[in-house]
Amino acid sequence: MRNMGNMNKMMKQVQKMQQDMMKLQEELKERTVEATAGGGVVKAVANGKKELVKIEIKPEAVDPDDVETLQDLVLAAVNEALRQADEMAKNIMGGLAGGLGNIPGLF
Repeated sequence: MRNMGNMNKMMKQVQKMQQDMMKLQEELKERTVEATAGGGVVKAVANGKKELVKIEIKPEAVDPDDVETLQDLVLAAVNEALRQADEMAKNIMGGLAGGLGNIPGLF
């Protein structure tokens, strides 16, 4: 019967950790990171769920004769914002999950 008590205690700890993870995942939707490219003419903002939530392009970045540069700047800003969002999520969730942080698809 002693093992049953340990099992119940462990299950309660797992349930609490699951609840904490769900709460943090909701918080990640609200937290944002931003990245810029081209000296700040393009800004991308992403949330902790790795969703792009905003792109700002200053007028001086728009040159109809050089659309490729603008496209490159947008890609650079978006990719960096998503990289930062991923890092933020790993830091926040990794603290809770401890050794579970390396499970594929967890974050």
